[in-house]
Amino acid sequence: MNIWFTKMSGAGNDFVVIDNRSRQVRNGSRAARILCDRRWGIGADGLLLLEKSRRAEYRMMYFNADGSYGGMCGNGGRCMARFAVMNGLAPRKHRFEALQHIYLASVKNSEVELSMIDPVGLRLEKKIRLQGKSVSVSHVDTGSPHVVVVCSALGARKRLKSVDVVTLGREIRDHSAFKPGGTNVNFIERMRGNLIAIRTYERGVEAETMACGTGSIAAAIVASRLWELRSPIDVIPESKKTLRVEFVDNGTNITNVRLIGPAVVSFYGIFAL
Repeated sequence: MNIWFTKMSGAGNDFVVIDNRSRQVRNGSRAARILCDRRWGIGADGLLLLEKSRRAEYRMMYFNADGSYGGMCGNGGRCMARFAVMNGLAPRKHRFEALQHIYLASVKNSEVELSMIDPVGLRLEKKIRLQGKSVSVSHVDTGSPHVVVVCSALGARKRLKSVDVVTLGREIRDHSAFKPGGTNVNFIERMRGNLIAIRTYERGVEAETMACGTGSIAAAIVASRLWELRSPIDVIPESKKTLRVEFVDNGTNITNVRLIGPAVVSFYGIFAL
């Protein structure tokens, strides 16, 4: 069957987006593996399906490139919100459902602001064995589970550009400390002021991606606690497309998290699925 799709990018995190209100795509996992293949398909980090919802304007279903159900995706959510507005399916400010939560989106041209759920399970500087050494890592769930590693924890002079993101990311992703589901992995470095740089290994893509929304939120939260940074925090992913993370921190809980950044259309097309 022929599938109409839109290819979109959220700060370099790329997606195939499909209006699936008619349920043309019935097996999202299988469709993701086919459509996201960068040699035989369209190529993307994940598949976004817009479906009907009784609780909001629509429901977003997100599948990673390997076909696994991805839960929430911050950059994907921003792309989905702009897709809905562009196609007349929702007003510029609207709510949508994802992973049994309701998210609020605000679309202004190519910039999209997304209100996220409050992070849970924050733990700073947990010791794990990594390549035979004890390394401090932090972890938090921002809609998806994330580990955050400060580059200096890998070596006093370690810089972000020299980190072997794939090798280390895979080892941490499958580490016994984060079983059974595994985790996404982010490596961060402090820049000037409230600016941090990040590189991300994404679970489900099983590779380094150009950006990660929930990973950027996790990085900003960990950085705020370790380095005493205040909101907003600008995060520079590998794509060099800035993501802004805003939140309220009362010293105990972190609430009112917002992710702001670009969501653009790359191209449209029809795929014979």
